Amino acid sequence: MSRIGRAPVLVPSGVNVTLDGRSVTVTGPRGTLRHEVAGDITVRQDGQVLLVERPDDERRNRALHGLTRTLVNNMVVGVTAGFNKDLEIIGVGYRATPKGPSTIELALGFSHSVTVQAPDGITFEVPAPTRISIRGSDKQAVGEVAAKIRKLRPPEPYKGKGVRYAGEIVRRKAGKAAK
Repeated sequence: MSRIGRAPVLVPSGVNVTLDGRSVTVTGPRGTLRHEVAGDITVRQDGQVLLVERPDDERRNRALHGLTRTLVNNMVVGVTAGFNKDLEIIGVGYRATPKGPSTIELALGFSHSVTVQAPDGITFEVPAPTRISIRGSDKQAVGEVAAKIRKLRPPEPYKGKGVRYAGEIVRRKAGKAAK
């Protein structure tokens, strides 16, 4: 049996879980998230605990068991604490400028600045001109927005300039050897 799927999901006080057929809806202080459970996996509530169960040991059900439990747990964590991704901007003249809670303007060495609009439920914070913090209750949406911003100017291997995740290590290459 899946070690991850077997673990119960604890529902803290202040969080409301609604099970409606294949649909799981989690409501908390940071919003509401909804997920459709795939396959034959079932989710049931036992007091303040959610249990994810599978009907048999078929390969597909084993694969979906741990995945479903993790997605449900991420929804509970998202509506209580939320998720956060930090980005660093490295390079001379590269900077981020906030234009409200859901828009930032990036100067990344192009002839024009790039404006990034956050989808619903995502907010940007710019604590320093070279740091961006992306916050939201949906883990997948936060990661997707961070990846799209990083894709605008990924870190290059020669000087290390570009947008990278906080703490990301970029392996540097040696430049041309002088004669």
